[in-house]
Amino acid sequence: MRIVRRSTLVFLLVISALTALALAVIGARLWPHGMWLGLAAPAVILGRGLRKSLARLRASRKPFPEAHRAWLHRHVPFYHHLDEAGRDRFERDVRLFIADQTFEAVDGVEITDRLLLEVAAGAALMLHGRPDWEFSNSRSFLFYPDHFDEDYYDTHEAHFEGMVHAQGPVILSVKAMEAGWAASADGNNVVLHELAHLLDYDNNFADGVPSLMDPASAAAWIKLVHREMHRVKTGRSLLRRYAAKNPAEFFAVAVENFFERPHKMARRHPKLFEALMAFFNLDPRTPEPELQP
Repeated sequence: MRIVRRSTLVFLLVISALTALALAVIGARLWPHGMWLGLAAPAVILGRGLRKSLARLRASRKPFPEAHRAWLHRHVPFYHHLDEAGRDRFERDVRLFIADQTFEAVDGVEITDRLLLEVAAGAALMLHGRPDWEFSNSRSFLFYPDHFDEDYYDTHEAHFEGMVHAQGPVILSVKAMEAGWAASADGNNVVLHELAHLLDYDNNFADGVPSLMDPASAAAWIKLVHREMHRVKTGRSLLRRYAAKNPAEFFAVAVENFFERPHKMARRHPKLFEALMAFFNLDPRTPEPELQP
């Protein structure tokens, strides 16, 4: 993630210049010193357009709590094995993501810095290899204490741990979030799962082909997904059976395993692993723990 994207700055400068020129011409025709009216345009346009970037700049300068750093070392192996510069960028991305989003509590959940970290760590992990990428639009994250049903109630039949709407909020079960990070090598992490759906959404529809994927790679990816989904259905896959529901769920489950069980995925699904490694532009494999005699 960038504090300010070059494309955004160029766009704002071009719009400011064109607006300033138009206002100067119009103002000069209306009164003698009207051409100076154009000078107000850049200040207004840049001020409003860079408001998000200024908020990001302020967030990036905040100190990163040692408790957060310790949590990342324990629960995010990829962060633990980064060099100092990589950790600094990871921590900055955590701060930027939190600054961009809004967070709301449901049914008595207390929003803590730890909860925000658990969401932002997933975002920073997924975008670490693609610093120019962004999760589209600011989102509202709703924290539920436990599972919820299709009507967003906590009932005996509730089984949802997370849910994403195309233009709406991201809903997460706090219990599932904590379980996902506590077992960081089981390929089951609701934060990574739902954030993967956000990368997949394009024009209000998730189809298993991420919107940021190179169009030239889409056909090969679709063919690979169908082949791997067949392996899931026949019980010959590392991925849990939920991945066979549809291509969108396959992508989300594959992302969970890519980041949490990269060594196993690389061995059992080398082509899928290579495709995700190319998409995220990173290799999440860290040194495997030595087996005890």
